[in-house]
Amino acid sequence: MIRFILKGIIRDRSRSLFPFLTVTAGVMLTVVTYCWVQGTKDDLIRANANFGAGHVKVMSRAYAREADQIPNDLAYTGVASLMDELYSRYPDLIWLPRIRFGGLLDIPDSLGETRSQSPVFGVSVNMIDPESPEREILNLEKALVRGRIPSAPGEILISDTLAHRLMVKPAETATLISSTMFGAMATANFTVSGTIRFGISAMDRGAIISDLKDIQFLLDMSDTAGEILGFYTDEIYREQDAAIITAEFNQIHNQPDDDFSPVMQTLRDHAGLGQTLDLTAYVSTALILIFIFVMSIVLWNAGLMASLRRYGEMGIRLAIGEDKGHVYRSLVLESAMIGAFGSLAGTLCGLLIAYYLQTVGIDISSMMKNASMMLSDVLRAKITPASYYIGFVPGLAATFLGTALSGLGIYRRQTSQLAKEFEG
Repeated sequence: MIRFILKGIIRDRSRSLFPFLTVTAGVMLTVVTYCWVQGTKDDLIRANANFGAGHVKVMSRAYAREADQIPNDLAYTGVASLMDELYSRYPDLIWLPRIRFGGLLDIPDSLGETRSQSPVFGVSVNMIDPESPEREILNLEKALVRGRIPSAPGEILISDTLAHRLMVKPAETATLISSTMFGAMATANFTVSGTIRFGISAMDRGAIISDLKDIQFLLDMSDTAGEILGFYTDEIYREQDAAIITAEFNQIHNQPDDDFSPVMQTLRDHAGLGQTLDLTAYVSTALILIFIFVMSIVLWNAGLMASLRRYGEMGIRLAIGEDKGHVYRSLVLESAMIGAFGSLAGTLCGLLIAYYLQTVGIDISSMMKNASMMLSDVLRAKITPASYYIGFVPGLAATFLGTALSGLGIYRRQTSQLAKEFEG
């Protein structure tokens, strides 16, 4: 039976070509869209994790409540002992203390007078050590545009866009004006060792990166850090594992009355990121359902048209004694085979397009000039294991539903009227 149907599909292209092309196009769009959503989601997770949230993050309770305001006066003190505890309890994660800060970057002229200045926000990390994982997490080597990575105290990196705006070059001096964790004014001269391009408009507008010890000294934050970020060693965010670790840590340090006791948060808790991640999942599911619905309608109409064209064929099969149920099942099987072939072709085409988008991407920097979201300026797709079979869901479901609906007309055919139909 399958062999007979397959020959019919190949030899009579008029009844299979349009459904095949419809399924191929729909599956291709499904695969590309799914990979695009997954790539955007992965980029969003990576950018937020690397530059602000980690996979998990430890702060003081008071700091956590006002984290968006970077309240360094509420930072956690006793980082060294807490780091020992974290590595002891959770050795599978890399723990990195950081300090976020804001201030004014002043560029002096040859006489020491202000030549240019700009408000900046900064991140202090351990980057002087060549073996520091921060270099890889922040992608400093590849992001470097001019100059070099800091190798000594008193050196900073600034965004290349900011450097051009301030007209400062590597090896020149810049003065950072900020405030200590106790509210006093703090100033220090730094050497601009290099400029980098983050690839994230929100940071390229005015971000600097300095060494952790320099900022701890400048802001009177000895053995203190605003945040301690935890990263899985393979850089893959495991949402369920992170939630378990967070619940366990918070249970151990359950001191709600102590504002300066440590508390842990997951990546999902960072600036409403959980809602965004849930939204991407809903969008992906909704798109697949929409494609199933639209393709089902199209294939239903195609099935109705085919039924009219094949009216005589169905009548002859019924006239020679073939059971209506058998005719109906053969049509469904035929459509399932067309759906399988179309899904295979659409998946291959979709994967090729997704691979191109994964390696090249689309530059949206012109749309991100005033964006505050931590999202890369180049959107890329991501091919996941699900990408290889996700297209078969709408491809097979749509063809089945379309044929199942249009084929119901077979049961309304009256055998007693077949002779009159043939005479007509």
